[in-house]
Amino acid sequence: MSLGQALLRQCSKPDGWLGRVNLWSMNRRHSKVTEWGLTHVAIHRGDTILDVGCGGGMTLARLAAVATDGKTYGIDYSETSVAASRALNRTAIAAARVDVRLGSVSHVPFPDEMFDLVTAVETHYYWPDLNADMQEVLRVLKRGGTLIIIAEAYKGGKHDQLLQRLEQLRETMTYAHLSVGEHRDLLSSAGYADVQVFEEYDKGWICAVGRKG
Repeated sequence: MSLGQALLRQCSKPDGWLGRVNLWSMNRRHSKVTEWGLTHVAIHRGDTILDVGCGGGMTLARLAAVATDGKTYGIDYSETSVAASRALNRTAIAAARVDVRLGSVSHVPFPDEMFDLVTAVETHYYWPDLNADMQEVLRVLKRGGTLIIIAEAYKGGKHDQLLQRLEQLRETMTYAHLSVGEHRDLLSSAGYADVQVFEEYDKGWICAVGRKG
């Protein structure tokens, strides 16, 4: 495995000391795109929220700071990510306002119609079955609840040449970048209503929003 492939795998599933460094870096790098993306959804004080692929935990902290009378949950299939998210949010966890669990988007470990909002920041690239996983997220959303996907790269965007090089490195791992139209079609085909896609081309940012009807 090349160094580039190893680094790409660390982005997908951080592990060990290199994973911890990567998670610290992700918290910093993804802050601005996350802030921008979340302006496209309403977050209420009493919301129950799930962050899928919670990584280093910065998005959890941001969401919990708004949903002060609700509860924010995070899942990640990387044990290193779960540990990092728990460490960053330890005060909110102690206050029972944040809960971080090991889990996969393909089998979300929560009951039907539990969440007002589900977020996914820089993670859907790696989901093993995008359509089925979108439907699994739909299962745990309340009626009228919202999913938002936020990413700093997409097909047809500013960083296309870099993405083409990453595609060559991916080996057998799942790694998919979608265009604006493909994001819209993905959410619509999975059963989401009122689908909207926003892009900030000059920064290479995209977010897609859908509601459970």
